[in-house]
Amino acid sequence: MHFSKCSFIHLLLQINQLEADMTELGSLLEKAERKRVKDVLTQEVKKVEKELSVKKQQKEQLARKDVNPPTASKAAYTVKITNYAWDQSDKFVKIYLTLKDVHKIPSENVEVTFTESSLSVLVKELDGKNHQMNILSLLHPINEKDSYKKVKTDMLLIMCKKQSTQKWDYLTKVEKQSKDKDKPKMEDNSDPSDGLMNMLKKIYDEGDDEMKRTINKAWSESQEKKIRGGAADMMDF
Repeated sequence: MHFSKCSFIHLLLQINQLEADMTELGSLLEKAERKRVKDVLTQEVKKVEKELSVKKQQKEQLARKDVNPPTASKAAYTVKITNYAWDQSDKFVKIYLTLKDVHKIPSENVEVTFTESSLSVLVKELDGKNHQMNILSLLHPINEKDSYKKVKTDMLLIMCKKQSTQKWDYLTKVEKQSKDKDKPKMEDNSDPSDGLMNMLKKIYDEGDDEMKRTINKAWSESQEKKIRGGAADMMDF
């Protein structure tokens, strides 16, 4: 049995006692002659009837639970959201998450928390899973109080309110640092051709054999043209 056997037996004893009380009260009511006594007994009968009805309902509920025990809900596991798109207007940075059937779950299952420099998303019990995403170190600060979410058909739209109308070139500082790291470095007072040479060197170092042969050929042809051009200048002199 899924309920306590002692509790169930105790409930049955209470029902038996109440039924016995009802029988005795009914007998007394039949014998009573004075109106005041009859009124008192009638009120007591109603009181016992109500208590007996409650106990019988409790008995039925316990019996149903034993026949149809509640199935334990399967704990949902959490998956990371890694794919998203974003764009911007003068006032908002907009992040789009494609989540099939997200519009069909209760609105309270979709949680988005904003801070000035980050946001976190938790979509609970969608397709048997919890979906989570954290975006840290946003490129520029946002106004968390004026930021909000919109649930659309198969999509979650996150509206991050900008603190200024400045255009965002990247969504996060990490993306910016990664892109800046890949750019060839040029000193402020350096020859612009040095930057081109550094870029060619980077392409050469990272390229395959075919790319290296192409660069070597172009370099050789460039040097030959310089030599021929210098010889022609000397003859003119």
